[in-house]
Amino acid sequence: MALILMAGVAGHASGESSGHAEQYHPDAELGELFTQVQTTKVLGDYKTFVDAIPNSSPEAILQKYHQQKDTADFDLKQFVLANFTLPEKAQAATVSHESELKTHLDNHWGNLVRDPQKTSNYSSLVALPHPYVVPGGRFREMFYWDSYFTIVGLLESDEDALARGMIDNFAYMIDEFGFVPNGNRSYFLSRSQPPLFAASLLAYADKHGMDSVVSYLPQLEAEYGYWMDGNEEIPNQATQGRHLIVLENGDYLNRYAGAKEEPRAEAYGKELRWASALPEAQRGDYHRHLRAVCESGWDFSSRWFKDGVNKSTTHAMDIIPVDLTSLLFQLEHTLGLLFEHAGNTEKSKHYFAVAERRKSLLHKYHFDEKTGTYQDYDFKLKQHTGRLSMAMAYPLYVGAATDTAAKRVSDYLAQHFLMPGGFVSTLVETGEQWDYPNGWAPLQYIGVKGLLNYQQSDVAHEAMSRWLALNEKVYKAEGKMMEKYNVVDTTLKAGGGEYPTQDGFGWTNGVDLAFYRLLGKPQASAK
Repeated sequence: MALILMAGVAGHASGESSGHAEQYHPDAELGELFTQVQTTKVLGDYKTFVDAIPNSSPEAILQKYHQQKDTADFDLKQFVLANFTLPEKAQAATVSHESELKTHLDNHWGNLVRDPQKTSNYSSLVALPHPYVVPGGRFREMFYWDSYFTIVGLLESDEDALARGMIDNFAYMIDEFGFVPNGNRSYFLSRSQPPLFAASLLAYADKHGMDSVVSYLPQLEAEYGYWMDGNEEIPNQATQGRHLIVLENGDYLNRYAGAKEEPRAEAYGKELRWASALPEAQRGDYHRHLRAVCESGWDFSSRWFKDGVNKSTTHAMDIIPVDLTSLLFQLEHTLGLLFEHAGNTEKSKHYFAVAERRKSLLHKYHFDEKTGTYQDYDFKLKQHTGRLSMAMAYPLYVGAATDTAAKRVSDYLAQHFLMPGGFVSTLVETGEQWDYPNGWAPLQYIGVKGLLNYQQSDVAHEAMSRWLALNEKVYKAEGKMMEKYNVVDTTLKAGGGEYPTQDGFGWTNGVDLAFYRLLGKPQASAK
């Protein structure tokens, strides 16, 4: 059965691209020097070195390193500083003195815009054809799922040309790599992020009509091929592909997946350290699980931990995530809509049919009657993971929930997830950034839009009001926007995770602008 869905899917199904042959990969090209820098952490943030640009060819620098490394006065940090141009330090977000947060948000986009780059031959940055908005802080590139929520905000601010350019950048990357990478860096080219290209097209079409996005059909169908990467040569294999999983009774759904059995270049030292606590035979799979978590965007969270507490038990590749099932339903349904608009009845019927199939499986495998929630599914144990999270709102966001299920989810969110500052990510405190007590803008948006889709407006409006009140409070005190917020104790800053809290911040700005409109609050014009 898994082969039926693959009919008519265009594009690159493998998703294993490592990018252009000429793209600079610091982990592959700098050998021992890369390992030494990233395990000794001489530059502080692991991301600094992989974003640095060699001042000459990697081969020449590596040769120089081997000649000098054993000399008495060799200093690794000084060697790096002499042979690489480091990225500019993350600038603290511009502190605004505008009294109204709404005005600040509309006027702040320019601080986060990056122009198309002509990159050095030895830069890990993948050049894009159009300007784009970066998240902020240490993030100097265009991230996939961040960009959807940013596009929502740009459209609210009437920055439509910039929003269109970011959509064009998505299409460009799909043409180049067969999928939208995690971000436009060489070290992101082995994984994607939550597939929100379809959602971006729908957001743009809401304002400009379906005619404005129908030209992206080839790229949207190619992205679908990346996620439906079935291995047609081995029909009886339990896992038909990297992302495509065949379940009992011939059902098939999808997972996030890592392609490489090694630490991520941008987190090399710490992931090597984490893996060292495991038996050597388990380390390769562990690194794939970690990469799968990063593809999910929820890096890191108790959602992915077998014991619900410890990162050492990460098993993300064993999980069918409810948010991915929902977003692939949205992708299939959007393909149906666009092919219908283009007059291709055969393909339109095909994609509407597979979307309906997935909607049925969403309820079958993800809905838990006992709690009235949508949950992730462990396909190895053949049961729900039991890790409740804001991902339960995704079926409502894409319109795939039943009315009864949507009401039960709404009640559960109102009772358990709605905190003084908005929706909390999970109910478990692990110290990870995608867990309690943190709230994130994208999950507020998914939750609110999902609730509004099913006329649960009281909970939605209360969530928006609490989130905006918290954001306004922090803005008044700090003069800037943050990546994430402590929604449980609104007097404290959010914490946890792989790096210090970042400010800026693209998706927070975008979601807040959408909430101001949904609540009927006036906004200043960006023009």
